[in-house]
Amino acid sequence: MHPPQTARIDLELMTKHFEGFDLSDFWRDSEYAQENYVDAPLTDEVLAAVEHELGYTLPRAYVELCRYQNGGYPKNGSHRTATPTSWAHDHIAVTGIYSIGHAKHYALCGLMSSQFWIDEWGYPAIGVYFADCPSAGHDMLCLNYDACGPNGEPSVVHIDQESDYKITHVADNFEAFIRGLEPDENFEE
Repeated sequence: MHPPQTARIDLELMTKHFEGFDLSDFWRDSEYAQENYVDAPLTDEVLAAVEHELGYTLPRAYVELCRYQNGGYPKNGSHRTATPTSWAHDHIAVTGIYSIGHAKHYALCGLMSSQFWIDEWGYPAIGVYFADCPSAGHDMLCLNYDACGPNGEPSVVHIDQESDYKITHVADNFEAFIRGLEPDENFEE
């Protein structure tokens, strides 16, 4: 992996993400999330260290979301898919979104880091594992850098460990993924 070219925050680009989207109502309050996902406010220094360690430039929309709150449980925990997954015929479920940091259990460079899923569980090394699912590790969400390289804009994919690491496209980019999250009750049981 090559370190990202820059970890500088481009404020002009940041203002373009999530226009018309209410980030103040995005996160679900949870004591478990506070203890295990929600990290200290994101600083430029932490961002630079995490990007260097990962070897990838994180999507600016992910950085902006984590500047509002650094990790946690989204209120809307389901995302539609065009093809069936192990979870459902028309969607996936998301438990939590990892913080950008090192301190929390579920941080990009924490105990259950992106690299942990590659090294310990055999997930493909195609990018950054940034969100977990209710299956306790048997499926994950990944920022897929295969098509764009380590400094490009990755797509979001669902990877199913139980189905020989089947990769399912979820969204073209991180912002589209966040905007596409829906309430669980929108889907049939």
